[in-house]
Amino acid sequence: MKQIILLCSTAFLLSGCHIYKPYHRPEVQTDGLYGPDVQATDTASIATLAWAELFTDPSLQNLIREGLDNNTDLGIARLRVEEAEATLLLSRLAYLPSVSLTPQGGLSSYDGAKTSKTYTLAASAEWEIDLFGRLANAKRGARAALEGSRAYRQAVQTQLIATIANSYYNLLMLDCQLDISRRTAESWAEVLRTYEAKLRVGEATEAAVAQAKASKLSVDASVLTLQKQIRAQENSLSILLGRVPGSIERTTLDGQRFPDTLAVGVPLQLLGRRPDVRQAEATLAQAFYNTNGARSAFYPSITLSGSAGWTNNNGAAIVNPGNWLLSAIGSLTQPLFNRGRNIANLCIMKARQKEALLSFRQSLLKAGSEVNDALMQWQTADSRLKIIGEQVSTLQSAVSNTRKLMEYSSSSSYLEVLTAQQTLLQAELTEANDRFDKIQGVINLYHALGGGTE
Repeated sequence: MKQIILLCSTAFLLSGCHIYKPYHRPEVQTDGLYGPDVQATDTASIATLAWAELFTDPSLQNLIREGLDNNTDLGIARLRVEEAEATLLLSRLAYLPSVSLTPQGGLSSYDGAKTSKTYTLAASAEWEIDLFGRLANAKRGARAALEGSRAYRQAVQTQLIATIANSYYNLLMLDCQLDISRRTAESWAEVLRTYEAKLRVGEATEAAVAQAKASKLSVDASVLTLQKQIRAQENSLSILLGRVPGSIERTTLDGQRFPDTLAVGVPLQLLGRRPDVRQAEATLAQAFYNTNGARSAFYPSITLSGSAGWTNNNGAAIVNPGNWLLSAIGSLTQPLFNRGRNIANLCIMKARQKEALLSFRQSLLKAGSEVNDALMQWQTADSRLKIIGEQVSTLQSAVSNTRKLMEYSSSSSYLEVLTAQQTLLQAELTEANDRFDKIQGVINLYHALGGGTE
């Protein structure tokens, strides 16, 4: 009874020290995490939307599903989760005794005497009493590692969804620019035909014809460049999807619809939604339990072992049939001097815990910065689209007017036609790029807020 009371008292005293202390999230500052220009008070966030609710394009949805099924990186991340689950199961089973069966048999004869036959059918068991938290901290550390693996899998998934969406919309932008360039090339071909006709009747110069032809050839070259970029983007997206390079089924940039306003929620939500932040905190928790485990190495380990069996070998006498053989052993191992390994290991674990804490705080700062960057990208592209839209409309009117002037006036107006046509081409290409930039801002913000985990 006294021994039981002593053990209970010891366990009670140890429960208040670091060996059994559970992990608690350190204090983090999230106020103003999105930057001084972002006032985040509403808890609503676009990150709460499932990816199929944000990306409503049916072709894109099919591509994302294919990528989630076939992407190699995501498959590796899933296997890492399975490894972590097996490790956690192993740490839980460490509480159970280990049992082994050790049957033995022997033949012996001395100086030609009759051969004696002996046998032992024995089973042994060994059980470590986790009085000082070594197994408990190992199990909690394995659970934290599992959470980190799951967060890593979700981080790979959210990154994959964002990359597929970015690649898809980049394809739509290139398609739009290709269409603009082809229409411009056709327009230049018409201008060239007009100048050639004017040249034949003496109303245009050869310089004007040459300039119009050079402009058309320049646009023709850009068409080939865009076709090359489209093929490269299709091949890159095919690799993401785990398929051989080939064409990608898609719609048009004009048909895409996204929310007019983007809610970012409160910064505190990043702790629960951002997979990389959760992974960093899981690493911190694992380092915390590793430190506790290093502390428990300074305390003794208690092991109970025993064996039971049936044998016909009882000392010097040989009997047949045999008798029961039973034994029980209790052992305590207290480290006294191991050349400072426990002290050094504790110092290492403490350093790693501090490193994990800094990484966790840095991941939160990075998350806040990415939210600010994505929000600014969306806002800037939205403002630019309003300006560039007016510019395109004005330039279209200018091109129409200069074309009419070319047809009904002297050949000196070819410079105005050239300038207006080139400026309109660049403005339309820029408008397509800004439309993609705005969509990319939505994708980046969704990813930065931790969306796409479901």
